[in-house]
Amino acid sequence: MERKQEGGGGIGITETWLKKHTLLYKGATRHPFILSIRDGTVDLSSFKRWLGQDYLFVRNLVPFVADVLQKSSKDDKDGDMEVVLGGITSLSDELTWFKNEASKWDVMLHGIAPQKTNQDYCRFLESLMSTEVDYTVAITAFWAIETVYQKSFAFCLEDGSKTPAELIDTCQRWGNEGFGRYCQTLQGIANGCLEKATDDIRSKAEATFIRVLEFEIEFCNMSQGRD
Repeated sequence: MERKQEGGGGIGITETWLKKHTLLYKGATRHPFILSIRDGTVDLSSFKRWLGQDYLFVRNLVPFVADVLQKSSKDDKDGDMEVVLGGITSLSDELTWFKNEASKWDVMLHGIAPQKTNQDYCRFLESLMSTEVDYTVAITAFWAIETVYQKSFAFCLEDGSKTPAELIDTCQRWGNEGFGRYCQTLQGIANGCLEKATDDIRSKAEATFIRVLEFEIEFCNMSQGRD
């Protein structure tokens, strides 16, 4: 998937958080599951588990991103709306990709039940859809989720990686440069909102950022059968 949007974040609050919480960030983007894909030792049963569970997660991500879009409209963020709308449009293609990929790997999506970690993560997304959750918090969560995907799979495409040929398409879906630019655009939006936010909202956004990283680590643990 290539969610193309130009833009960049520059030095901002999110960059400060990435340094402050570097252990969690590396835990999410350099998880043993991701490292196993990069070095070619991935257990394909783990990949299939991830594929099915992530399909279910993305289905729940769609209404969350739609809520982010609605929140941006209430805040009169016209430029933001275009960016978030692009994310929603590409999620439709992403779901189609999951279905095609599942067919290739003989993963029966309709028979898959969400595991506990997945359920908890999706409930977390639902909590962010409350009208009481500020747009700044929601867009920060969206940026964090997308960025973990991009940084993780881009790592599997770097020089020296031994990613299995049959998983290259998966890594390119989120690790491509176009998606990287999209994540930078989201980061710029989040930074702009955070700069104008109250201390309370900023604190809630940081806590949400941390929780996203924790869930991403737990999701990879689950994929490896450690739920």
